[in-house]
Amino acid sequence: MTARVLIVDDIPTNVKLLEARLLAEYFDVAVAYSGKDAIEICRTQEIDIVLLDVMMPEMDGFECCRILKADPRTSHIPVVMITALDQPSDRVEGLNSGADDFLTKPVDDVQLMARVKSLVRLKVLTDELRARAITSQELALEDAARTINGIKTGDGRILIIDTDTARAERLRDYLSNSHSVSLLANPADAVFQTSGGDYELAIVSMGLEGFDPLRVCSQLRTVEQTRSLPIILVADEQDRPQVIRALDLGVNDFIMRPVERNELAARVRTQIRRQRYTVELRESLNNTMAMAVIDELTGLYNRRYFDRHMAMLLSKSQEQDRDMALMLLDIDYFKAVNDTHGHDVGDKILKEFALRLQRNIRGVDLACRFGGEEFVVVMPDTDARQAEHVAERVRGSMADEAFRTGLDLPLSITVSAGLAFNQFADDTPESIIKRADIALYRAKRGGRNRVVSDAA
Repeated sequence: MTARVLIVDDIPTNVKLLEARLLAEYFDVAVAYSGKDAIEICRTQEIDIVLLDVMMPEMDGFECCRILKADPRTSHIPVVMITALDQPSDRVEGLNSGADDFLTKPVDDVQLMARVKSLVRLKVLTDELRARAITSQELALEDAARTINGIKTGDGRILIIDTDTARAERLRDYLSNSHSVSLLANPADAVFQTSGGDYELAIVSMGLEGFDPLRVCSQLRTVEQTRSLPIILVADEQDRPQVIRALDLGVNDFIMRPVERNELAARVRTQIRRQRYTVELRESLNNTMAMAVIDELTGLYNRRYFDRHMAMLLSKSQEQDRDMALMLLDIDYFKAVNDTHGHDVGDKILKEFALRLQRNIRGVDLACRFGGEEFVVVMPDTDARQAEHVAERVRGSMADEAFRTGLDLPLSITVSAGLAFNQFADDTPESIIKRADIALYRAKRGGRNRVVSDAA
């Protein structure tokens, strides 16, 4: 995973130390020695995450963070505060100023990297939603650009998962004045409970008796209905190695026991605010999208939208030296389906194909109907290995289960796919599409129902 990280610290030695750690993990690093410079860099450059020192002259980290989070241009950038202050009141002030996390010096390298990677993943998704809103003829721009701090954080719907009822009730007492809190004593029911409960946050204890808490979190991340549900772990000091693994699995945050009431409340507010912000972006995108960019039959974006958004994504990938993949798909023998069974059946196939395609790509991937029985998927920040994995999952989802169309017998439908990548400095949308089309042709000539990559 690559990202541009801004280090903000007035002490050059601290900057060099953090910079060395991040460069060793292949992150791109920018540096600011004051809060004022940090704000200017965030407003004028593409920054994915800010590592912000608290104790700085003129403007401390708390004030700097408040300004960043109050500005629509920078409010979506994750901020991790790094400081020698270690009192609960300091952590609470940092979280209340809008920080996404608060790490105490000396910072553990593994914990730092896990935090950075976790928050970057979240920002990638948010960036793509914002970009899609802007691409949609700016109809959703006002909502997409609103300040994240403007999102209300009260009356959250929270589920606490803990086999220790007394411990869970204590957390509920801490939160029940501001939120609606439910308890679940049997972690085996976690996915069922959260899928049907319209929750905005899950709090999972690391001390589950007879259950692996990381397995519970992994299951929540696997199911479509709860894939984006924020998760906070409650852990003891000896759980730190597992907490690091949990962050890498996609857990959003953690808090250590003994739990400090105000810190818990601040972390809960942060996660609910981010969750509601993402939901608002999605709803804004869905509700205000001009029908001119939606394919009426499949509900996917159409060729017009693809042409505009593809150009923007490629330009961004080239400017930031990031990977990008494009997958071109063609339903095998589709003309025979129309000729044999009629266009009504063909339309049902196209609708079901679009649904399966959407279910088997990732949240940051953009699926469009390219024309006729051809579809295209753009995959930002995706290398050849990742793209081939997604393409094979899509291919298998079509071939493994017959399509039900109202006929006596379901129809077996397969798809061929060609992959191409942003790999040359002079690449254009047309050149990448052409390479994907050539790869698709090779897939057809090779027997259909297969994926061919131009990187192979």
